[in-house]
Amino acid sequence: MKIKSIETFTTRNLSFVRVTSEDGLQGYGQIAPYHANISALVLHQQIAPHALGADCDAIEVLTATCIREEHKFPGSYICRAVGGLDTALWDLKGKRLGKSVCELVGGKPRQVEVYGSSMKRDISPEDEAERIKRLQDTYGYGAFKIRIASNFGNDVDVYPGRSEQVVKAVRKAIGDNTPLYVDANSGLTPRKAIETGRMLAQYGVCHFEEPCPYTELEWTKQVADALDIPVTGGEQDTDLAQFRRMINMRAVDIVQPDICYVGGFSRALEVAKMAAAVGMTCTPHAANLSMLTIFTLHMVAAIPNAGTHMEYTIEQDVWTNNLFMEPLEVRDGKVQVPEGAGWGVTIRPDWLASADYQISE
Repeated sequence: MKIKSIETFTTRNLSFVRVTSEDGLQGYGQIAPYHANISALVLHQQIAPHALGADCDAIEVLTATCIREEHKFPGSYICRAVGGLDTALWDLKGKRLGKSVCELVGGKPRQVEVYGSSMKRDISPEDEAERIKRLQDTYGYGAFKIRIASNFGNDVDVYPGRSEQVVKAVRKAIGDNTPLYVDANSGLTPRKAIETGRMLAQYGVCHFEEPCPYTELEWTKQVADALDIPVTGGEQDTDLAQFRRMINMRAVDIVQPDICYVGGFSRALEVAKMAAAVGMTCTPHAANLSMLTIFTLHMVAAIPNAGTHMEYTIEQDVWTNNLFMEPLEVRDGKVQVPEGAGWGVTIRPDWLASADYQISE
């Protein structure tokens, strides 16, 4: 069955992709959030010419072809656009076969344990601790992640001492037995990252994410080699060759591809397989409640080397409100993988009707 048309429904932050096959069956996917209107243009102008008329079921081959054919434009926008196509084709395949995407890759829909992921640095340690404790009591989260350092801060904290203050406050609030993750978002040089990692160890932190600028694999490896705390990274990366280097040189202890950033479900699975081959855990990045979280639920329920907890944002972003007819819910610290065919969710028709529309056919 061939691809007949590719449609996008787009706002500045978000773009859903609908692929229709020759027989009229449709699958839905999503481009990575933020500046999604630009990525949608890339999809129609650069990716659609390679995809129209292609075999709907040869997803991995088509994804690789699109990346190869647009080799003069490597990086984020091409991968974001390809990811929208790829995820729509997985939905289409699942619907055609009457199976969830999770089942298509060897898993089964189940409840997934999630960690509550804070996206804030503009919050006092006391307020962060208070809201995290409230969420723990209300929804039963079994783990949390908080932000330390400053995004690409070059060793400059939000204000002097904040990193240790927020870690100390949150640890006290959630107790000693709740896993605590931290994310530095490329904020530190190796020397400062190692110093910070030793501080984190005193508070029982079990996950030190992106301590150094993500492009500097050698810097991150220095930190991973020096610390007992697992060092993690990979969310920003789009090149499978870079992931191969990262994994083979053990720059990180845990690899974190983002399904929408890396170019779709197919390419994220490739990263997970690379990691599994060397005994490394793969804990995908999933920092918003768009379809990204739904894709990630299916992935972690299927791969053998998923982490104990999956990322699940605790922020209530206006642009992700009321996207789906079947909203996700956290109960006892777990979220159910949607059980319907494909991704198992329906995008609200009123959202689609209000978005900017474009078609390639």
